[in-house]
Formats: sequence, C-alpha cells, structure tokens
Amino acid sequence: MRAWHGLEEVPRDRGRSVVTIGVFDGVHRGHQAIVRTAVERAGELGLPAVVVTFEPHPDAVVHGGEPPAVLTPGPRKAELLADCGADALCVLPFTAELSRLSADDFVRRVLVEGLGAAAVVVGEDFRFGHRAAGTVETLRELGEKYDFAAEGLPLVAGADTVTSTRIRAALEGGDVEGARLELGRPHRVEGVVVHGAARGRELLGFPTANLDHPAGTAVPADGVYAGRMLLRDAEPGTESAWPAAISVGTNPTFEGAARTVEGYALDRDDLALYGRPMAMEFTHRIRGQLRFDNVDELIEAMARDVDRARELAAES
Repeated sequence: MRAWHGLEEVPRDRGRSVVTIGVFDGVHRGHQAIVRTAVERAGELGLPAVVVTFEPHPDAVVHGGEPPAVLTPGPRKAELLADCGADALCVLPFTAELSRLSADDFVRRVLVEGLGAAAVVVGEDFRFGHRAAGTVETLRELGEKYDFAAEGLPLVAGADTVTSTRIRAALEGGDVEGARLELGRPHRVEGVVVHGAARGRELLGFPTANLDHPAGTAVPADGVYAGRMLLRDAEPGTESAWPAAISVGTNPTFEGAARTVEGYALDRDDLALYGRPMAMEFTHRIRGQLRFDNVDELIEAMARDVDRARELAAES
C-alpha cells in the first residue's frame, strides 16, 4: 500500500480514486466495513481505493488538551487498512488552518483537487468542515457540484454502536474481551523491550520483558492479563510469537510508582528481547492489581496467574 504524508506527496498524475475519510483509530469493525465498502466501489469502477486519515487526532486541535489515547499507532493503522484492501493511505496533518476550512473548501481542496475523488464512502455520522458543519447530506450535495458520488453507510452495531470511544472505555475498565469483540482482534500495545528492575528473573522466577511504549498509548487498566507477545522485527519463518501472562501496573508490593507493561512468555527463559520492537496482545483479564504483604505471597499469585494464562492459551 502506498503512503502519502500530506497532499503534496500525492502524485499529480494519479487520475481519479474512491476515497474514504476518518481518523480510523483502532480500525475497528465499523471502520473495516467502511474501508471494505470503499474497496468494493473502487473495484467496480476500476479505480484505486484511498484512505484519508489525520494526525494528530482532530480533538487535540479543535478542543485543545490531551488527545484521546491511541488505539493504533500510525504504522499499525496502515497495516490494518492495507489488510482491508486499501491501495493508498493519505495522512493529512490536522492543523488549525485545516480545521477552519468550510465544508465546500475541504471537499474541493482535499477530495477533488487533492485526490480526484470519483466516489466518497463514509459512515452515516461523518462530519467535516469548520465546526463540523458538513454532514453526509452536505457531502452528497457537494458531490453533485464537483462530480463525485457520496455514500453514507450505517454504523456497525453489537449491543451498541461500535466506536473508538467505547473501545477506549472498555480498556480503561480492563475489559479486554469486550474491546476484542469490537475491534475484531485483540488489542495490542507496541513498544521496545527495555531493562527494568530485573526482579522477574532474579527474584520471582518469571523473567519478564518490560515494554517501553509511546506516551498516549491506550493501555488496559492495571491488572494481570493473558495474551501474546509478538516480535515486530522477526525474520519470516522464525519464531516470533508466544503465549504470555502480562502485568500492567505500578508493582505496589515493591512500592512502585511508575506504571509498566511487562510480559512473561509462558515457560520460556531463553529469549533475547532487549532493544527489540515488541507488541503485547491482551485477550483475557485474569485479575486486578493487588498489593501483597511479602514476596512469597506475590510469587504464589504469579504462579496462579501463569497457570491461568496457560489454560486460556490452550483454549484459544
């Protein structure tokens, strides 16, 4: 999949395309349905399917303050969109200037002049332009003006409508199973393995990989989880994933303050992981974070956690 950072990187001789637009953080089941529909329409027209997304999150620019926690960092988002069949990804820097464009100016500059849209596919709740004044109906009207078709798709629903906001809330509550249902896959946290306090190997008997992840990452609530550890730089055909028990929290038994994400690859003590890019996937919550009175109690609890993670891995 081709990737363009800003409209200036889009080839001038690109021709027309089918476009879908959104933040697409998480690339959840609702996003997947929209992108795949855009890919279908592109196939029908014999045109490439282009996904337009934004960095940073528009909320950080429009409302100020901290943006929402990131479910999928840029490279991971690109992978997932490519898996949906997109031909190209255009990442637009979301600036104050862009936020002030009228609906008409946004369509003309981005969709028509920038990407040569022949058709635009969005969710039925899509809003755009200054103060989010543009709706799907606005998009249809502008499509008639600028010669492109516009399609607003019903939102995907389970018990409720699938949204990135709901997924973040599930993770904040430790509900990784619920997040998994709405994402269509386990939530993962990515980073680089760094040296930690080395208690896992030297004191507790469970050597863990300490994950240094970017600030603003959506990390599940403090507790112990079952899941997987995956190397992001593994050579094709080599061992790269292991069932794991994953701890999120501050290590209160040792009066810790910093919040960490640590994974123990089940029954493995021979992995060389320091300095390597790693993803940790969360499939089940085992328990919340606890403070133990002594190290022996902690070791006993960790043994139970590992047994439960092993059971859950065998069931999946």
